[in-house]
Amino acid sequence: MDTGASSPDDIQRLVSRLTLEQKVAQLGGLIAPELLGPPQDGAGTGPVIDTNRLRELRPHGVGHLSLAWFLGDDADSLREQLATLQAAVREVSPFGIGALVHNEGINGFLHACGSQFPTSWAQAATWAPELARRASAVTAAHMRDTGVQLLFSPVMDINRDPRWGRVHETYGEDPELAAQMSVAFVRGVQGAEQETGVLATGKHFVGYGASEGALNQAVAQLGRRALIDEYAEPFRRAITEAGLALVMNAYNEIDGIPATASRWLLTEFLRDTLGFDGLVVSDYDSINLLRTAHRTARTEGEAAVQALSAGLDVELPGDTNYASLADEVAAGRLDERVIDVAVARVLAVKARTGLIPGIGARPAPAAPPDRTEAADVRRAIAARGMVLLQNDGTLPLSPGERRVVVVGPAADELRIHFGAYTSVSAAEMPLGMMAVMEGRVPGVDPATFVFTDIFQTRMPSMGPTFEDTTRKLHPDADTVLDALRKLDAKIEFVSLGRFRTDAEDPLDAAVVQAAVADADLVVAVVGERTGWVGDNTAGEGQTTASPTLPGDQEDLLELVAATGRPMVTVVVSGRPLLLEKAARTSNAVLLAPLLGEEAGTTIAHTLFGLINPSGKLPSTFPRHLGQIPLYHGHHHGSGYGHPTGTRHGYGDLDTQGPLYAFGHGLSYTTFAVGLDERDGGPAVELADDVIRARLTVSNTGGVDGETVVQLYARDEFASVVRPVRQLIAFSRVGLAAGETRSVVLEAPVERLHYTLADGHRGIEPGDVTVLAGLGSDILTCAATITVGPIDGRSAQQPGPHGESPLEQGEVRFHE
Repeated sequence: MDTGASSPDDIQRLVSRLTLEQKVAQLGGLIAPELLGPPQDGAGTGPVIDTNRLRELRPHGVGHLSLAWFLGDDADSLREQLATLQAAVREVSPFGIGALVHNEGINGFLHACGSQFPTSWAQAATWAPELARRASAVTAAHMRDTGVQLLFSPVMDINRDPRWGRVHETYGEDPELAAQMSVAFVRGVQGAEQETGVLATGKHFVGYGASEGALNQAVAQLGRRALIDEYAEPFRRAITEAGLALVMNAYNEIDGIPATASRWLLTEFLRDTLGFDGLVVSDYDSINLLRTAHRTARTEGEAAVQALSAGLDVELPGDTNYASLADEVAAGRLDERVIDVAVARVLAVKARTGLIPGIGARPAPAAPPDRTEAADVRRAIAARGMVLLQNDGTLPLSPGERRVVVVGPAADELRIHFGAYTSVSAAEMPLGMMAVMEGRVPGVDPATFVFTDIFQTRMPSMGPTFEDTTRKLHPDADTVLDALRKLDAKIEFVSLGRFRTDAEDPLDAAVVQAAVADADLVVAVVGERTGWVGDNTAGEGQTTASPTLPGDQEDLLELVAATGRPMVTVVVSGRPLLLEKAARTSNAVLLAPLLGEEAGTTIAHTLFGLINPSGKLPSTFPRHLGQIPLYHGHHHGSGYGHPTGTRHGYGDLDTQGPLYAFGHGLSYTTFAVGLDERDGGPAVELADDVIRARLTVSNTGGVDGETVVQLYARDEFASVVRPVRQLIAFSRVGLAAGETRSVVLEAPVERLHYTLADGHRGIEPGDVTVLAGLGSDILTCAATITVGPIDGRSAQQPGPHGESPLEQGEVRFHE
């Protein structure tokens, strides 16, 4: 299609023809379900669009349509309802301008009709950005097919605290891994030539995943260098490498200024420094929080002025605050030209997506989403996202060889494999709300209930309803138990273990002993539920003080271990958990990071060796709660890894490091990595501003398999404290048993840039150690390169030894 090259003059002329009220209308959202009415004339059984309400609610036009995922029962009805809405919007809007429709798509199109994929954290565990690109391309096709222009993903937040409930929506703890996955996702959505007509939205800008105490929406206690050099890296790369079109603000505050109202963050840094020229939209109700939570604004008008002046172009999901903008202009508290800038950005996106007659894109007919491709990608992500955490040789199993008894509350449940922002969570939300409004949730008064409290409201009685809903949505999906029995019909199941502890009915050691007495092997399938509503311990708005296996699952593992029976533990989770007891009691531990409808089959096939696990952890697993936050790229002098010698540690821990390190993941075969110096040249070199490492990778075992070769670097001396290691490149490699292959990993030296003392980004001349291996804790080969003012590179401020740094960009440190 035409990518919508509308000139700035076209947009400015259109802005000049709008009244102030029409401009303001372009900057707010309209909640689409508000326009649903009962069936007319008895036709049909579902609600229909009541377009008569549109002129009453938005007489000057509509900027955005929100919560569109609650429309329609299938693709056809969703497409029909959105088309009806767009036609009505064009009638009330000036010059026939349509509304931007957005939808969520982090795990696939958020609708019952949409293809679903494993969570972002699972995708990150594959260390295969190409799979993320393919998945997001399918999601974008669903959106275009149904009339949606904006995809509110990916989540680019860096998270290093597993207590936070939204870890599963992220790509983990590392800026480089998150950046590569984010870039791939954006390219899949927008196309290599920005040709798809669907635009991606990077969120949440910035530091949202680093909240104090891991509490949702809390302050992010980050220094400017951490913010700029680490947490903003995925945004920096998606902007420069993939043309990211939209950015969504974060809920948190940084150094006393809410991200929603920070001009330094949304204008000086995002636009002036990172070069972003697209549209900034608000996360839902974040502008309201300026009044209700942050307390920086007293009125709706004051909140609107703060946000818009900072560079936040659009309020969503409604226009509670931005509806006051015209009054603020009339009162002299806001210059109308500030509104004009934001409106121009909105209209530029609308022109690009074909919503302005006569200006911009001419959309080509939408092709239906490729369901075959979706299934292929879903299976590939699931297979490569399985992480074998430990194994003493017990795995893989052989069908019929042993008497296997399966226990654990996750063994025969399907919904546990789905996170938030999936078809399952979307279906559960209205069911949960209905239960609240009908008074079916004990301890909750419908008259005083606040909608946002639904994330924390416990609904244990809804479990069977939610499980039944999941099975209806995904009728072909197997539970772990079902999938295991397809491979070994003799497998037995004993319902032991619960997600909630019952003080009146504790686990009985004698019952456990009897259940597994004749077993040759016990498979314990444990984990936690993740989602929006219900009885979850992880998900949006849900923080746990101690991220352990909930209920009596740890007791179950210890009681099984006490019987002396060998045990394999499968952990279903979308974030790191404290698994010391599982590690100590189990012969093997396998992580299934919320794989969705493919989970049961993938887990069973991995246990029986039909899939050779090759996933690598995107996050560090601490061994103790007191270590949090624990991550591999900590600074010299801090954390657990100290190349220069021993530092202060925890006196009550025998081992200071993690239980399972970032990048860790075993296989049913073994691999070795070495430096490739066979042609006589250096195996690691710096040339043309690119770090290049030539490596040999060998499958030293007897089984074909895949692994991920990882390249890290450490800046040995700098005037600013640097990390003990930075991931700079990686590659997934498949090798036959006994095969050796040469692999070249490359990374621009820019990957090591940081904010210097004068505010410029660059790197000071000196030694850099380059390390390669199969995990951040298994770096088996290293070489040293020297970075200096060579190849005509410019010199700026002297480094710690009088050298000149290499400079790129500038960051201003002020609010």
